[in-house]
Amino acid sequence: MMTLVDIQPDLLANAQGERLRRPRLLVVDDQPANIQTLYQVFSTDHQVFMATHGEQALALCAAQQPDLVLLDVEMPGMDGYEVCRRLKADPAACDIPVIFVTAHKDEGAEAAGLDIGAVDFITKPINPRIVRARVNTHLTLKAQSDLLRHWVYIDGLTSVYNRRCFDERLVSEWGRAVRNGSALSVLLLDVDYFKRFNDRYGHQAGDDCLRRVAEALRAGLRRPGDLLARYGGEEFACLLPDTGLAGALIVAEQLAQGVRDLAIEHAGSGVARMVTVSVGACSKGDVQQGAPLALLRSADEQLYVAKSRGRNQCIGVDLPAV
Repeated sequence: MMTLVDIQPDLLANAQGERLRRPRLLVVDDQPANIQTLYQVFSTDHQVFMATHGEQALALCAAQQPDLVLLDVEMPGMDGYEVCRRLKADPAACDIPVIFVTAHKDEGAEAAGLDIGAVDFITKPINPRIVRARVNTHLTLKAQSDLLRHWVYIDGLTSVYNRRCFDERLVSEWGRAVRNGSALSVLLLDVDYFKRFNDRYGHQAGDDCLRRVAEALRAGLRRPGDLLARYGGEEFACLLPDTGLAGALIVAEQLAQGVRDLAIEHAGSGVARMVTVSVGACSKGDVQQGAPLALLRSADEQLYVAKSRGRNQCIGVDLPAV
């Protein structure tokens, strides 16, 4: 069974960092005095952002990604209910818990807030101890939910990201690259003659080999935005935003060399006396459109070419313009 210490180091560091940093709260109220009251309650051990109207609140949520929003109902222009509706409709903000803090005390107002996605409803004037307790409860629940969502994207054997994560990120990064007119590259890497390795050394050794290969590949990706995933069996995939074909092939060669440097004995290999990988690369240029699956399919075709030419090499191509 995979434990917390088995998680890929940078992923664990990110999770630990999220827990150790001060939680970010966004206080939204058109009355400065109310904002000041909540600021005094939370400023010692929380990062507190402040907004006095709905549009400003939405902009701060997009820019700062707060961990929780304390939201007034009655505000000029866009009221708190509408702010909450828009947050819950936004995939990037829908998981941020919203607590309404309002002078309304009737059950109808509370039910309306809960129906549109708020997690709690606090009436003014506030009791600082009660507000702190409720906020801390919902921050704890959010941290647990974030960690569980994170684990859904981790491969159980190698502790790198899994195919589900890669497929989702490929779609989102493709969309970003098309909007920004930027490059995007995909690498597909296959451990050469891995079936022979398993047959000769056993499946336990094969699992250990995949874990060591995954760690070498992870160490070879230097930029935070690059993504490594186990794509299936002995195959790995890398997503390289803002990277054209020349850069992708440089990264591919570095990753392949990193695996060779492990010097894992592979007497059954038909290409070397150690474990090696074959790599197929495909890149979307600055002005190309098309579809993300075409990028992946072309990388897979290049991987096939690399294997057909003798393995232990990197082959790449630019995605044809459409």
